[in-house]
Amino acid sequence: MLTEIRFAGFGGQGILLAANIVGKAAALFQGGHATLTQSYGPEARGGASSAQLLISDEPILYPYTTQEDILVVLSQEAFAKFAPGMKPTGLLIVEEELVRVSDLPPTVHVFSIPATRLAEELGKRVVLNVVIVGFLAALTHIITKEAYLEALKASVPKALLDLNLRAFEKGYACGLSARQREALPEETAVSEPAWSEP
Repeated sequence: MLTEIRFAGFGGQGILLAANIVGKAAALFQGGHATLTQSYGPEARGGASSAQLLISDEPILYPYTTQEDILVVLSQEAFAKFAPGMKPTGLLIVEEELVRVSDLPPTVHVFSIPATRLAEELGKRVVLNVVIVGFLAALTHIITKEAYLEALKASVPKALLDLNLRAFEKGYACGLSARQREALPEETAVSEPAWSEP
């Protein structure tokens, strides 16, 4: 099972780290395969930023997304640029205070979370990306929560681990609530992990 994911926003939102955590969870802690490619705008901070992540239970032959199953957008520019290219039955996750959703097929599953505000409530805005990862983890059970937590521990400095774990749990709780509220259908491939530890 191949899942195509794109994270997109602007520099400084931790787009690459978010994609890295998901990729590590899939490949290093759940026995799957992952590829990650990234792109940046001309400005290092504040410019456009995106990461293409493919995860699969088999080796991946082509490392770029063709039609995303999951699109995570944290800016209006990213939504305008990438939303038209996602699968009509895909899952769209947006930063609800930065992105206004419009002109989507009715079959797209849209979920929003005020990730920046939640991160600020935890004390540091920079962990908004980990809030988003937790939200994604709860909505899409293609990777176990345990694998995400191990990937998070392997990806952030020890001094910031507690904060990042709290950010993940905050996003995860929001994702569980949203999932129950919207009653996601099984065909969105969110019920069980796509593969398990060998």
